[in-house]
Order: sequence, then C-alpha cells, then structure tokens
Amino acid sequence: MKSRLYTPPACWIYFALALTQMTAWAQQPPFDVYPSAEPPYYRVRYEASTEPGELIFPVNYTIWIPPKVKTLRGIIVHQHGCGEGSCSSGLSGAYDLHWQALARAHDCALFAPAYEQPQKADCQMWCDPRNGSAKAFQRGLEDLGEISGHPELSQLPWALWGHSGGGHWAGGMTLLFPERTIASWLRSGVPLLEENPKRPQIKPHDLPQTALEVPIMCNPGTQEGVTVTTGKFKGTWPANLAFIEAVRKRDGLLGVAVDPLTSHECGNQRYMAIPWLDACLRARLPKENGKPLKAMPRSEAWMAEIAGFKAWPAQEATDPDTLAWLPNEAIAKKWMQYVKDTAVADTTPPPSPTNVLRKGNRIVWSCEADLESGLSHFIVKRVGKRFARVAEKSENKFGRPLFQNLLYSDTPTQPLVKMEYVIPKGAPLSGYQIIAVNTVGLESKPARMMSQR
Repeated sequence: MKSRLYTPPACWIYFALALTQMTAWAQQPPFDVYPSAEPPYYRVRYEASTEPGELIFPVNYTIWIPPKVKTLRGIIVHQHGCGEGSCSSGLSGAYDLHWQALARAHDCALFAPAYEQPQKADCQMWCDPRNGSAKAFQRGLEDLGEISGHPELSQLPWALWGHSGGGHWAGGMTLLFPERTIASWLRSGVPLLEENPKRPQIKPHDLPQTALEVPIMCNPGTQEGVTVTTGKFKGTWPANLAFIEAVRKRDGLLGVAVDPLTSHECGNQRYMAIPWLDACLRARLPKENGKPLKAMPRSEAWMAEIAGFKAWPAQEATDPDTLAWLPNEAIAKKWMQYVKDTAVADTTPPPSPTNVLRKGNRIVWSCEADLESGLSHFIVKRVGKRFARVAEKSENKFGRPLFQNLLYSDTPTQPLVKMEYVIPKGAPLSGYQIIAVNTVGLESKPARMMSQR
C-alpha cells in the first residue's frame, strides 16, 4: 500500500537545498559541522515547524546509496538518541563503513537523521514518531529520492536501528508501520505500551497484531538495571522487560540480547546487530519491489533465556512465552557468545582494498568494510616488509578499536579518517601494497598500487 505523507513541488526541492547551503551559518553548534554530501551521499535539512502535529525541531537527513545500484530494495535507518551530543552524532551516521557493508549486501540505502534538539528540550517531541518525526521522515525520503534519482525511496521498506530515544522512535515506527518494517533493533530504548503514572507525558502505543510478525531485538546494557540496579539508567531494564513480556505473551518475534559489558553506551553491539539484521533482511525482503514483505520463517527459530546465556531449538522449548525468540541456529550461536563477552566470532578475512593509487607523495585507496567484523586498520607493505599502519592507532573507548573510531551513539568521529598514506620524504615512490585488517585481526589479501597520477 502506497504511503505518501507529503509531496513537495519539484522546484522547491532545489531551492531548499541551495537555501540550506547559503544559511548553514545560522545553524547553532554542535549541528553546524558535518561531512560534505557529495554523491553517493545526499542531504536535506528542514527548519522547525510551528504547525500542530509537525516536528518542532530542525532536522538534517543524510543518505548513502551504494554506487552502481540501479534500483534500491530497502532502507537501513541508523537513529541516534536524545540530547545535543547524541543528536549531533547522527551527522556522521551515513558515513559508517560497517553499516554501509550491511546496506550494500542487500542493495539498500543507509539513512541517518540528526534532529537538532537542544540539550534540555523534550526528546519526546521527536522520538515519538506521532509528534511529527514520522511525517518529516517520509518527507525526507521523498525529497532525497528525487535529488538522488531513486524515487523508489519513498515506497521502500525499512530496517530500523535505534539507540536510547532512537529505540523509542524505531519501536514506535514499527508499531505504527509494521507493514513497512523489515526488522527493528532497539538499543536501550523501547516504546511504551501501557499508561505510566510516573510519566504521563508519554502517550502509550497500541500493539497491533501485524507488529507481532516483525522481528525485534531489545538490547540493553547489563548496567542499565539488569545486574546494576542503581544510577541514571536503572529504569531501562524494567521498561524493556514490560515491553518484552507484552510482545512475547502474544508470541511476537522478539529477542533480547543483554550487553554484558556496558551501561547506556553502545559498546560492541554492532557485531551482533549487523548479523541479526542481515539475517532478517535475507529472509524478509521480496525479490520484487512493491510486493509485501515475506514472513519470517518460524520453523528455523531458536528460543533463549531472556536475561541469561542459553539458547536451544524452538521445538525443544517447553514454555516459549517466558523465553526470547531468535531467527535461526547461526544467530543463536552468535547470541550465546555476545551475551557472554560480546566477542562474536568471525573466520573470514575482510575485502581487499581497491583503487590503490599514488597521487604525488600520497597513496590513496578505497575499501569496503567486512560485513561481520568491520574495519580496524590498514597495513602498508613494501618489498615484503610491513612498515606503517593507517590509522596509526585505531581507537574506540566504547568497544573494539575501529578505523573510523566511534561516538557514544555508534557513529564515526569527525573529521572522518581518510584512506591514505603519506610517503616519507626520500622514500621510494613505488612498490607499495595495502592490506585491510578487520576487528578480529584477520587480514585481506594485499592490494598492489596499480598506477600512479
């Protein structure tokens, strides 16, 4: 069924884009610094609205579209959390190489919002989709579809990932638009399903029968009320548990993966989230656009302890309503490792770098991230000797060291690190090879510098 919430005049789109560039100086920090949006990246920005039911904050939408894809099949949405820090982190979300690998594997776009919410403003005014963000999201897809040459964007299904308030948003979108939602990963935040006397300003959502067929994963940190029951985020687990019980008692396809190492930060969750979403995308995306999403196969399901460490085939479960759902055995095995120590295994090497060129005294290249384990760093090699590393020191205070580093809300730090090596003065200018290394230490085949400019 066609969903169309806003149709802008074509001439307005290009005027708005030009006006955004001319008035970017008017944006307030930290929302005025973001990477450039040259193809295959595209961006639109909308000012706050004063109309009832529309978004009261400005919003910036950036999308990455895999090169050479003629027709997209879906959209991966990476949704940040509440407050200025998390909101501004969304500005780099579409540039994450690891999430791009997931999108590329399924001919999907990678979409990253950045709501310009002041720190002390009410987050519910965007993280509840009914307060205008669902309408703005659809508007963004339509406008980005026109300027990117992919008009199908406005009609495609989406796979949703959300952190904190972004989990509220992703879960809310799932409940409002289950027929468009492939799967949802809810890091820490979940939508409210029942009235909460302590938070009367939050309107509960209904739980429609169709939403029970959408795969959902709840992913709180253990220090958010599971094993640590004090502190700022102690209420996260009780909120998750209420949502989990409501969905599971109606046999909804909901899993739970408690992060054993973290509080509210995202940690190493991507090494579980990306394979899980990959499995859901493989199972549910139709071969032809416009067809309904395929049902998730229940015959392959496994069940797991909600806050434990064991999983087993669904047919062996005696009380499934008290257990969490997992899509298949392969994901169940990854889950059992993740909830133990987050060290999800990977036995395959990453893709090799491509387009290795010398430009003056610089060597530049391209490289796709490893779908399972992302990208840690590159090794520069010459005449059999390894003598440099790019980046010199991969960092990530929230989890495994990454080439792009990571912010609290699971997006790359700015400025974005470049794939380049500056040849030292006096060193040879030829004979170089570049090796990609993923986050479990596996190396690609070396890629030679094929030509020079």
